[in-house]
Amino acid sequence: MILQRVMFAVLTGLMLGATLPPAQALAAEPEVTVRQESQRTVKEYRLNGRLYAIEIRPRQGAAYVLLDRNGNGNFERVSAGKVPVPDWVK
Repeated sequence: MILQRVMFAVLTGLMLGATLPPAQALAAEPEVTVRQESQRTVKEYRLNGRLYAIEIRPRQGAAYVLLDRNGNGNFERVSAGKVPVPDWVK
């Protein structure tokens, strides 16, 4: 009986033109792109298609993160660790 009600609600919503949000809008985990350069590893962090952080791991020396805190394209250097997701990305 419950399954029938759920199916009815879904079909009714589809007939009335209801749309589901894009899968990207539901993303809770960031998409991380990793690329290896000659002297460092670079990780780019994106959520909902928006680049908000770049983690740099040099072959020698300490790792660090470039973080766009305000969504204005200006990246600020912060110490490496867990990369926070700024509110403007969500």
